[in-house]
Amino acid sequence: MFNCKHNRFKVSSQYSAATKAWLLVLFLFVAASWNTALPQTAADRNESERSDKLTGGHILQADFEPNQPDIRITLNVPSFRLTLWQNGKEVKSYYIGVGMKDYPIYIGDRGASEIIWNPAWIPPASDWVSDHKGVRPGEVIKASDPRNPLGKLKIPLGDRYLIHQAAKATDVGNLVSHGCVRMLRSDLYDLAEKIVAARSAPVSPRRIEAAKRSSKTLVVRLDDPVPVDINYDTLVVEGGVLHIYPDVYERSLNRPSRLRAELQSSGVDVSKLDEATLIEMLSKVPRRTQFVVETSSIEQGRALEDGRLLPLIPVTRKQKAEGR
Repeated sequence: MFNCKHNRFKVSSQYSAATKAWLLVLFLFVAASWNTALPQTAADRNESERSDKLTGGHILQADFEPNQPDIRITLNVPSFRLTLWQNGKEVKSYYIGVGMKDYPIYIGDRGASEIIWNPAWIPPASDWVSDHKGVRPGEVIKASDPRNPLGKLKIPLGDRYLIHQAAKATDVGNLVSHGCVRMLRSDLYDLAEKIVAARSAPVSPRRIEAAKRSSKTLVVRLDDPVPVDINYDTLVVEGGVLHIYPDVYERSLNRPSRLRAELQSSGVDVSKLDEATLIEMLSKVPRRTQFVVETSSIEQGRALEDGRLLPLIPVTRKQKAEGR
């Protein structure tokens, strides 16, 4: 190995200084072109996929279509919202629970390459596992075992991050897991079945229904991973409306300077926004609510008068009733 490296160095040393300089410029040009050619995700840009800066101010919506494989999933942690997109259009959004502050969810790009009904759970060698009585790291805990926290279905995202069933309805909209995404069972079933249908995965609806009724494990592998873009964006202008979400991981993102910059980069005139108004807008966001106001009201100097506090998660009868 040493001789090979030495020989390569000798050959390269025979080039003239001008040739080496030309090759360096060519390499840098190709590298830069490659970088700019790569499609960026919302996570790369540190923006919610729903931002007007990415959508042009309008999110196209469409009904789900089977056998249309161009799908992806986006997730914004502070809004507790996961969205399924198909052919660049929003198909459906779901509300979720995410990792606790001490066990935050991964922020960035992941991929879903399989779906597992009735998954077993293998507890990791982690401090929170040692606090659970009757559970040992590395033990295989079957789907039928009440100690298994994964519920009826999981979608692995790599590196032990998962989307899996919520333990109870109140998991949605809260920091509840050790780094995973939790969804209501009916929503999780719906998402999984849409992925299967879009990718024409080799499993029949009959087998899926059988897995729902039993505790027998069913694994469906996808030919190509579904892109999953996980973001952390507390300040989002969507459809001409500013949403200020709680900074649930306390990353000091809800600052007046960031709010002003977000509005300006979204094309909003902030000349009538003073520092005191920005501070008061941000102070109106407790843990489980969001502050919303139309950008036209901001431009008219009526941000506080016209702004509203809304719950992060709309409470429905279905959510109240659903559990494991």
